[in-house]
Amino acid sequence: MNRSLRVRALLALAVLALSLYVAATVPIRLGLDLRGGTQIVLETRSTPTTDADSAATDRTLEVLRGRIDALGVAEPTLVRSGDHRIIVELPGVQDPKKAAAVLGRTAQLTFHPVLGAADEADDTSRPLPKRPRERVLPDESGTPLRLGPTSLTGEDVKEAAARFDQQGGAGWHVTVGFEGTGRAGWADLTGEAACHAPGDPARRVAIVLDDKVISSPQVDPSLACGTGIRDGATRITGSFSPEEARELSLLIDGGALPVPVETVEQRTVGPTLGAQAITASAWAAAIGTALTSLFIIVVYRLMGGLAALALACYGLLSYAALAALGATLTLPGLAGFVLAIGMAVDANVLVFERAREEYAARRRPSIRSSLAAGFRNAFSAIADSNITTLIAAALLFFLASGPVRGFGVTLGIGVLASMFSALVISRVLAEFAASRPGVRRRPRLTGIATIGAVRERLTRRDPLLMRRPRRWLVTSAAVLALAGSGIVVRGVDLGVEFTGGRLIEYTTSAPVDPGRVRTALADAGFPRAVVQSSGETGLTVRTDPLTDAEEAEVTGALRDLDGRADKVRDELIGPSLGAELRQGALIALAVALGAQFVYLAARFRWMLGSAAVVALLHDVVVLLGVFAWLGKPVDGVFLAALLTVIGYSVNDSVVLFDRVRELTRRGDPGSLFADTVNQAILQTLPRTVNTGMGAAFMLTALAVLGGSSLTDFALALLIGLAVGTYSSVFTAAPVAIRLHQRFRPGKPSREGGAVTK
Repeated sequence: MNRSLRVRALLALAVLALSLYVAATVPIRLGLDLRGGTQIVLETRSTPTTDADSAATDRTLEVLRGRIDALGVAEPTLVRSGDHRIIVELPGVQDPKKAAAVLGRTAQLTFHPVLGAADEADDTSRPLPKRPRERVLPDESGTPLRLGPTSLTGEDVKEAAARFDQQGGAGWHVTVGFEGTGRAGWADLTGEAACHAPGDPARRVAIVLDDKVISSPQVDPSLACGTGIRDGATRITGSFSPEEARELSLLIDGGALPVPVETVEQRTVGPTLGAQAITASAWAAAIGTALTSLFIIVVYRLMGGLAALALACYGLLSYAALAALGATLTLPGLAGFVLAIGMAVDANVLVFERAREEYAARRRPSIRSSLAAGFRNAFSAIADSNITTLIAAALLFFLASGPVRGFGVTLGIGVLASMFSALVISRVLAEFAASRPGVRRRPRLTGIATIGAVRERLTRRDPLLMRRPRRWLVTSAAVLALAGSGIVVRGVDLGVEFTGGRLIEYTTSAPVDPGRVRTALADAGFPRAVVQSSGETGLTVRTDPLTDAEEAEVTGALRDLDGRADKVRDELIGPSLGAELRQGALIALAVALGAQFVYLAARFRWMLGSAAVVALLHDVVVLLGVFAWLGKPVDGVFLAALLTVIGYSVNDSVVLFDRVRELTRRGDPGSLFADTVNQAILQTLPRTVNTGMGAAFMLTALAVLGGSSLTDFALALLIGLAVGTYSSVFTAAPVAIRLHQRFRPGKPSREGGAVTK
C-alpha cells in the first residue's frame, strides 16, 4: 500500500469512527412535521406609540418565552426570523387555539381599582368612558364593573406562580410578587379597596389584559382600611383548576408584549402523520438503496459492490453531520436525504466510466492504473457538478423558509458527504481491491475491463446525433410549447403557501367522494373550498383564510359525512406572508438561474454557460407546464424539487461540457465544433444513462412508498430527471453549436452534411 493510499485510508477510518460515535451518542432533532406538533409564526406590528424594530422583537421574544415555558410544553423552540418575525414550535400540541390565544395577548397588563358595579344599561361589549379615565368592563362571570385609572402595570410584577395549598385548604391559587415601586403601589391599591364592606364590588381589584378582566379578586375581609398588603406579595384564591391557575399565573407573569403580534402562519401536524412519513421514507430509502446498489453491482461488478459499501458509509456520514450540527430533520429534508443517496452514485459512475475508457485505450492496461486515471480525469466534472448542486442548496437555505429550508440543509450536507465517500472512501476500497493478486488475474471481475452495454452499442452504431442540431431545437421548442400551453390554458395552481389560506388534511374511516364533500362545504357556506383526495382514505381541503370557528364548521361538515374523520394536518398562511413567499420563490428561481450562469461562464466559455441556462429555462417551463396539466399544486415543496431539478440538469450539462472542453484542448484545431460535441455526447452518455437509472430507482421508491406527503415531490423530481437528461443532450448541446456558429464564424463549424467520425 503506497503512502497516498495509506493516508486516505487513515483519513477515511478516522472520519467514519467519528461519525459512528456521533451517530450513537447525539440524537438527531426531528421537525414538527415528523414528530407532530404545532408551529406558529408571529409578526410584530408597529403602533402609533411604539416601533416594531429589532429591539422590540427581541423583547417580545423574551416575554413569549416565559409564556411558553409556563404552558408546560416539552422542548419548545422560539427563534427570531428577521426583524419582525418569531417562529414558535410546540411539539406535541395538537390544538393550537389555546396556545395561540395566550401568545397573542398583547396589550398592557394593568391593575385597576373597582369603583363599583356598572348600570345594566351600560354597554359592556367595549370599553366605555364614564368619567375621565374610567371605563366599564365585564368581570370573569360577565358582570359589568366600573374601573378606575391604572394603578400598576406588568412592569411592576416580579413573578407569578400557580401553587397548591393542601394544608390550608386554599387548593390551587396564584401567588403574585411585586418589586420596586410596585410594592408600595400594591399596598395603596389594596388599602383603598379594603375601605369598602366585604361583598361590595369596590372591595375588588381588577387585573386587565387585552381590555379583558382576567381576574378580579376581593381583598380579604381581615385587611383593615388603609392598611393594604405591604410585603409586596399576595395570593389570589378561588375555585381554580390546575389549568386555570397555571394560565392565570402565566398571563400575569408573562406581562405585556412591547408591541402587538399577529399570527401569519400556523401549521399543525398530527403525530400519526409524522410517524407514517418516517416509516414510509425509511422504506423508500431501504428499498431504493437496495435497488440502486443492485443496479451498480450488475453494471460495475466488484467495483459496484465497493461503491454500494461506500454508499452505506455516505449514509452514516450524512446522519452524523446532521446530528453534530444540530440541524432539524424535516419531511422535505428526509426526502432530500433519500434523494442524495441516488445522487451520490453519480461520482462513482463518473469515475468508473473514465476508468473503463482508460483501460480500453491502453495497450498494456492495468486495473489500478486505470482507476487512478479515472479518479484524476473525473475530478473536474465531479467538482463542477457538485458545486452547482451546492449553489441550489445554498439558495434554498438563504431564500426559502420552514421545511424547504431544511431540505436545502440536508441536500448540502448530502452533497459534501457524497463527495467524500466517492473521492476518499470509494477510492481507498477500489485501489485496495485492485491491488489484490486475485483481482489482477481476473480483471473482468472488476467491471472496469469491459466497456459496458451502453458504450458497446454506441461504438457499434456511432450515431451522428448532432448532424442537424436544428431538428433537436425544433423538437425542444415543440415540447416547450406543449408544456407551456398548460400554464396558459389550465393556469398554475399556486398552493396555500404562496397564496395564503388554510389547508386541512383529514383521514377517514372509509373512502369519501370529494364531490360529496364539496357539496357539503358549499351548503355550510364555503363554496370556494377545493377538495382533493389523498390516497385511499385521505382528503385535503383548501380554502381562503379561515378563523378557528370557521375551521370547526368545515371539520363538522366533513364529520357529518364520516363521523370518524380525523384531522392530521392544519396549515394557516396569512395573505401577506403568502405574497411574500411567492415573491421569494420568484427571486430564488431568478437567482438560481443567474448563479448557475455566472459559475458556468467562469468555468467554461460564456456560450456553453448560456446554452446550459437555456436548457435550465426549458426544464423549468416544462416541469411547471406538466404540473399545470396534471392540476398539481405548486407550493414550497415543489420549489425545492424545482431547484433540485435545476441542479441535476446542470450536472448533466457540466459533465457534457467538461468533456467538450477536454476534447477541444487535445483535439485537432481544424475539427468541427459539432463533431466535438457529438463525440462528447457519445462518451458521456453511458454515465448519463447509469446515473439516471440509479436516481430513478430512488425516486420511484420515494413516489410509490413515500406516502401522500412526498408523492408530488418525487413526481416532480422524476419528471425533472427525464426532462433534464433530455435537455442536457438535445437542448443545451444544439444551442451551444448554434451560438458557436453565430459568434465564432471563423472557427470550423457547419450545419448539415456529414459529421466527421
